[in-house]
Amino acid sequence: MTPAQERANHILLSIRDLAVEFAGDGGGVFRALGGVSFDIPSGSTVALVGESGSGKSVTAQAIMRILPKKGRIAAGSILFDEAGGVPVDIAQLPPGSEAMRALRGGRIAMIFQEPMTSLSPLHTVGDQVTEALQLHCKVTPQEARAEAERVFARVGFPDPKRTFVTYPFELSGGMRQRAMIAMALICKPALLIADEPTTALDVTTQAQILDLIRELQAETGMAVLMITHDLGVVANVADEVVVMYRGRIVESGPRDELFRNPQHPYLKALMRAVPRFNMAPGERLTPLREVASGEIIAAAAAACPVRPVPRGPVLSVEDVSKTYTMRAGWFSGETRKVHAVNRVSLKLTPGTTLGLVGESGCGKTTLSKMIMRALAPDEGRVLFDDGDGPRDVHALSGDDLFAYRRAVQFVFQDPFSSLNPRMTVYEILTEPLVIHGIGTPDEHFAKAKMLISLVGLEKHHLRRYPHSFSGGQRQRLGIARALALSPRVLLCDEPVSALDVSVQAQILNLLKDLQAALGLSYLFVSHNLAVVDYIADDIAVMCRGRIVEQAPKQLLFRRPLHPYTQALLAAVPSPDLDRPLDFAKLRSDRFSNPADWPVPYRLTADTPGEMVEVEPGHLVRVTDAGARIAA
Repeated sequence: MTPAQERANHILLSIRDLAVEFAGDGGGVFRALGGVSFDIPSGSTVALVGESGSGKSVTAQAIMRILPKKGRIAAGSILFDEAGGVPVDIAQLPPGSEAMRALRGGRIAMIFQEPMTSLSPLHTVGDQVTEALQLHCKVTPQEARAEAERVFARVGFPDPKRTFVTYPFELSGGMRQRAMIAMALICKPALLIADEPTTALDVTTQAQILDLIRELQAETGMAVLMITHDLGVVANVADEVVVMYRGRIVESGPRDELFRNPQHPYLKALMRAVPRFNMAPGERLTPLREVASGEIIAAAAAACPVRPVPRGPVLSVEDVSKTYTMRAGWFSGETRKVHAVNRVSLKLTPGTTLGLVGESGCGKTTLSKMIMRALAPDEGRVLFDDGDGPRDVHALSGDDLFAYRRAVQFVFQDPFSSLNPRMTVYEILTEPLVIHGIGTPDEHFAKAKMLISLVGLEKHHLRRYPHSFSGGQRQRLGIARALALSPRVLLCDEPVSALDVSVQAQILNLLKDLQAALGLSYLFVSHNLAVVDYIADDIAVMCRGRIVEQAPKQLLFRRPLHPYTQALLAAVPSPDLDRPLDFAKLRSDRFSNPADWPVPYRLTADTPGEMVEVEPGHLVRVTDAGARIAA
């Protein structure tokens, strides 16, 4: 028997009949987990799948004994058996005991969903990573630093020595997640718990992180408990799958069996909610529950004011650029210029959706802020046509500017930080009406009731505060607030990137229904091409501040020409087992460096290229010498 087979036959962690309860404010008890049982073999990857609130993170917290103060393990066992001897029942260990502290971080490590909130902003990355090693192993500071730099190199940091003295805020989201992985792996744990480790990352970074975890697992033989709601991730990394619903396991088994022959209606419903590239024209995602009825949407459409339709684009971006000057170092007087947006041109047709895709840092949000007039462009202009002809947005003032802000609204990526925690839902929804002097208090109340129904919530929710809602419900509140002033255009900045698949399907279907009923136009910013494929009519692909390819979605997905577009498509994890991620192709990040692209797409500061129409409506950026080749 090979070492790999021996590890697969050895059960590292065995959970049996685990129950977790939380004490309520009124004296009641809420059971978050009820009778959960599953095993994690050594060296394998077990995926824990389910919607937000199904109990996945509570299971991980129980294993690590880091439940909130009001939570407790009410029943069951968590048996950890690393050496094949007498297993340790983690459920019986006091959370603050010496034995539990030796396991936590040493033999069982955890990667959290949001690395910025898990890393101290006051300490360097090196200090935080070596702290874990010095707590669990008897090493000198010099030995700890050497080991940290070795791990930094292993997880993909290009300059480990510089990384050691870097603060978290100086790193991108993907690099912060790599720092969390380094902190978790420096003690060589037997079990790694990864709680939504790639949820808010762009698809290329996500693929690289997943590939990194797979490589490290093959090297060290550690087991992985992957907690996720993304079935595409599960299909590409898991050996076993455990599906949770409302604190209970509804189906479990080998990955191939569950994906090819799902039995439980809940798992089938989750699979139907995932956007796919091969969806038929007009096919809708099937969420577990829809959020608004057709009658409510029709009533909202009847209440929408009648406005003239623009003859041309409702929104035009013409050669817009934005440059930032940054210091080369903390104590250096040298500066460097960063082109966040570089001569970008886009057109948004009334009643349609323009998808804007690209990796984090490519300039998508900066462009959205310039459209909203939150930032001023260095060059170029933004034109808005409300039916009376196009006008330069950045030349508007007074009542004209007030009217523009009413007509173009923003839906943010993080609904919780964009909703005032001190205001009730009613105050949040009516604040835009008050600011713009629209309607009487009675009309405000009627409008708030209509908006809350439109996004699938109840009238009594108007009295609640944002903290009492789930992530998907808060995103719906953000959409309701954006609709309060009956806008023409919604700028949607990653509105579903952090939501589970069923809630994501709800939001995407709602946006499509609202667009059809209210005649809205969307600029939909995302890094996920599968999501954009579902909701958009035209797609623009952005890299390093430039648009590199643009086409109607049917043309773009049938014939992606630019190497960066091809890389983005290859990085989207699919729940189809017959379309696995090509990790070897994604292992390098050269596809996001314009100087490394093949001719005729290679760009440099001296040769920025130009957009060439290769077929009707399909534009791709090429160098002058390559324009004839692409055509």
